[in-house]
Amino acid sequence: MKYLKTTGKSIESVMSLLEARVRENGFGVLHIHNLKVTLNEKGFPLDRECRILEICNPAYANRVLGLDMSMNMALPCRISVYEDEGKTIIGMVRPTALLAALSTDPEMARIAEEVEQQMIRMIDEAGE
Repeated sequence: MKYLKTTGKSIESVMSLLEARVRENGFGVLHIHNLKVTLNEKGFPLDRECRILEICNPAYANRVLGLDMSMNMALPCRISVYEDEGKTIIGMVRPTALLAALSTDPEMARIAEEVEQQMIRMIDEAGE
């Protein structure tokens, strides 16, 4: 259900590369959540970095929503970048698994596969 890539690169380096790869693949970065900052501000210290990018490709989103408007609950896609045991991890929940849990529509499965392959490429390129 998860796709994870481990790299020795810094969080900042991965974030910069990942944002570039996202845009190069026709997706946009809608928001970046910095969980360390947010939790620390709320009085719950987090000692490791954890960033979550919310990304979207409008053409794919339109296709998904055209098939089933309730799928808006699964959008946008998310890619996480976090520290664990001295390494940087880049990961996501596989769109194929997420959408399969919510829909049996074969066209939805095809869209999820296309999006997943692009996201894996983005993650792999940022982590290399």
